[in-house]
Amino acid sequence: MAATLCPSQMFSDEEECFRGRARVLELEGIQVCALTHPSVWVRRSERMVRQGGPKPYQVHLVLNGEAVVDHVGRRARLGQGQFVLVDTSHPYAAWRSCTPETTSALVVQIPRTLLPLPQDAAGRLIAVPFSASRGMGALFAQWLVGLDQRAEQFGAADASPLASVTVDLLAAVLSSRLDSLVDETPETRKKILGLRIREFIRQNLGDPDLCPMGVAVAHQISLRYLYDIFDAEGMAPAAWIRRLRLERCRSDLSDPRFRTHPVHTIARRWGFTDPAHFSRAFRATYGAPPRHYRHISLPAEPVDWLTDSNSAEA
Repeated sequence: MAATLCPSQMFSDEEECFRGRARVLELEGIQVCALTHPSVWVRRSERMVRQGGPKPYQVHLVLNGEAVVDHVGRRARLGQGQFVLVDTSHPYAAWRSCTPETTSALVVQIPRTLLPLPQDAAGRLIAVPFSASRGMGALFAQWLVGLDQRAEQFGAADASPLASVTVDLLAAVLSSRLDSLVDETPETRKKILGLRIREFIRQNLGDPDLCPMGVAVAHQISLRYLYDIFDAEGMAPAAWIRRLRLERCRSDLSDPRFRTHPVHTIARRWGFTDPAHFSRAFRATYGAPPRHYRHISLPAEPVDWLTDSNSAEA
């Protein structure tokens, strides 16, 4: 249990008959781990930090019981439905009071390089309790719970979009606290605005009228400044929107749940109103027309032998 994520020490009053379970969903460098165990004390020492290796960020979402985290000179007290950001490049100590019958926590482990926030700004959010009952915090928590509940439904092709949404939702939650916790520099304000703009785009991706000018107007900035924000990723806003739409379509086309949905319906769902334009853009990006991609991505439909037999006899 102690080595499932970042190495740490664990102690329990039930060490003689300790029963724990950890399920890890791997998403291109990001791990979402569901933990079930009795009450424990957890410690990551200075020696463990010095041992080297990756030192990612972690998010701990409490689903059962309560927790206390002592970290970077702060003490966070968490109840059910709260979460906290942990920096494994610093020592910490934590106590978890929970029951072993239900999932006690969801832990997201993310490489430092993937979190699109200035490191000094992220540092001000370490060991600060977040609520999962309202706003972006609730959306983020619901997303994590959904990932855990549907983990067995995801395939390798889903890892990239799922990782992207997880990172962006976390960044949006953290940035929502930066307004009050960070003395914003122009560069920080620009990064936070960029996070909010990307989340706005994701929320409105199915709107066929979504365009760079509309995004700029919605955020009361000039079109030129919008392009400046996206320059950091080397992709213009319109291209970023199109890439995201295509990725959503690709995911749906390879999802058995949408097997009976016509291709044009899936395309329209994500903002493509011209079937010919969608087909050309999809083929240019993924090397195959949408219908062919669906054919090679989906498993063969199960055969209803009873129905086939009756049909043959008829």
